[in-house]
Amino acid sequence: MALSQEDLLKMYGYGSFGSGIGSIIGNIFGKSPVDAANKYLNKIPGQAGQYLQPYSQYGQQSLPMLQDQYNSLLGSPGGKLNEIGQNYQQSPGFKFALDQALAAGNRSAAAGGMAGSPAAQAQNMATATGLANQDYNDWMHNALGLYGEGLHGQQGMAEHGQQAGQSMADMISAQLAQQANMAYGQQSAKNQNWGNAFSNIIGSLPFIGGIFS
Repeated sequence: MALSQEDLLKMYGYGSFGSGIGSIIGNIFGKSPVDAANKYLNKIPGQAGQYLQPYSQYGQQSLPMLQDQYNSLLGSPGGKLNEIGQNYQQSPGFKFALDQALAAGNRSAAAGGMAGSPAAQAQNMATATGLANQDYNDWMHNALGLYGEGLHGQQGMAEHGQQAGQSMADMISAQLAQQANMAYGQQSAKNQNWGNAFSNIIGSLPFIGGIFS
């Protein structure tokens, strides 16, 4: 029994020549897996960035302030001390301590018959100066401690900002590398599909020509 052209095509695995080519073209130009994956990959920077971006911004804002303070300290430590010392204010207990010390000194001078004498006045002046120096030194100690905590806090914010920025850069780099690998793989597969398609088409031409001759 004579076979039809369609039967011969099916026998050699081509089915209908038109549908075979259509299947090949459909495989080549079908939905891209890279595009499907990128729909989710491209969301990563925005989703993660909303958590990392604030730290990165704080770090960027902290760096100029931190650099300015370090430059000031290295350039003129004494100047920085004077700058801080200009804000000195007597402690709440200074006047009370001064009054108590002067009263005790006056009583001692009176008991020795020296009340109002130059020596008693000099003693009172020395007492006031000593208490004032002590109060100032205590204030500077506390102020420098707070200043150091401020520098440490600024440095911590800068470090957190650097870490957040590095995390974002690493994340984006990894995402781009993944997309590049997928694109390379897809293009390689596409090239292979094209090669197979043309091989199938070219290989079928002599057979088809023989059928229709």
